[in-house]
Amino acid sequence: MIKKHYYLALLLISLSFVTYAADDKKAISETLNKFHQAAANANATSYLNLLTDDAIFLGTDASERWTKKQFSAFVLPYFEQGKGWLYVTKERNISLLENNSIAFFDELLTNKKYGLCRGAGVLISTQHGWKISQYNLSLMVPNGVASDVVKQIKSYEQ
Repeated sequence: MIKKHYYLALLLISLSFVTYAADDKKAISETLNKFHQAAANANATSYLNLLTDDAIFLGTDASERWTKKQFSAFVLPYFEQGKGWLYVTKERNISLLENNSIAFFDELLTNKKYGLCRGAGVLISTQHGWKISQYNLSLMVPNGVASDVVKQIKSYEQ
């Protein structure tokens, strides 16, 4: 009888972790959605508040590795003019680590100017909800044209 109760307790604990994970993934997805919506609305306060204080943003250009302070300096002039950017999420994957306090994600996005892109990064659970610690935005280059793109980049760099 004790064994039965032990297994039942283990099952209930396991189910509670699944529920917490699902709740966390939903909250993480909402954070990322708010991040993209704030950018589309050129809402600097909401956008930047979704980043941790030590966040890093990696842009599409090799020179674009920004601290939060540097990234803020980049986005503020655009947002102050009411110019934002819209990335629409097509697919998102989220993985949780460290007792659901750290999350890795990747997402396929579409953008009017850049077409299909990938966002990837890390979120951390904080006292104020999930915050983005690193965001990496990259352009998707189909394998069939990759060598041509590499040639163009090499030519540009010379």
